[in-house]
Amino acid sequence: MLPLYEAKMIHHYDTKWATYEPDGSTRDVTPNEKRDPDFFVMPRYWVHETEVDKKLDGKWDKSWMLGWRDIARATDERTFIAAQVPRLAYNHKWLLGLPTGGRHGLQAAWSSFAFDFAARQKIGGTSMGYFIVNQLPTPTPGQLEEHQRWIDDRIDRLNSQRLGPEINAQLRAELDALMFHVYGISRDDVDYILETFPIVKRKDIAANGEYRTKRLILDAYDQLAVSR
Repeated sequence: MLPLYEAKMIHHYDTKWATYEPDGSTRDVTPNEKRDPDFFVMPRYWVHETEVDKKLDGKWDKSWMLGWRDIARATDERTFIAAQVPRLAYNHKWLLGLPTGGRHGLQAAWSSFAFDFAARQKIGGTSMGYFIVNQLPTPTPGQLEEHQRWIDDRIDRLNSQRLGPEINAQLRAELDALMFHVYGISRDDVDYILETFPIVKRKDIAANGEYRTKRLILDAYDQLAVSR
């Protein structure tokens, strides 16, 4: 039997976002639990492995998939919530993408503020359906090829979910900065785009006394501008 993951259990670079309790309620997974390789989230439902194999037969033979939350709003903290996930069962609110290559680059793009900003301009309701995602500006594998080794290193470390919060924030900022460069977005526009995520800003200031996410991304953006 395989666990059936629900969209609310997953977040950016995080397949341990929430777990079910024995009474049927859900709770956030603690930071220590996330970094514990022996901790696994508990689903509400289970599906036999043969059912998953039948659905994917002839379509997908990898041990991983990429996906995103269907339920999304332009006014949420983040709108496009994507992650690389294991070959398990998923409910209908976690939509799957099965890319033929460049999975880390696609995950980095889908998880970026640059992509999220574009997604917010497209969504008009509460569903991030396939027809919307097909319209979103996504870098091609060729556009990311020269950065692939650099991206792979950071994505692998983030997907391990064993990093402390400082390293996690730094690596995510570096990937966000790279994507702003890939999209050809100027520094002033990066500053503007990050200000359009007020909940991220408010939580950052409450936790760190500053808009740390913005500072880290702009610092990484400047460093990449010098090296490019």
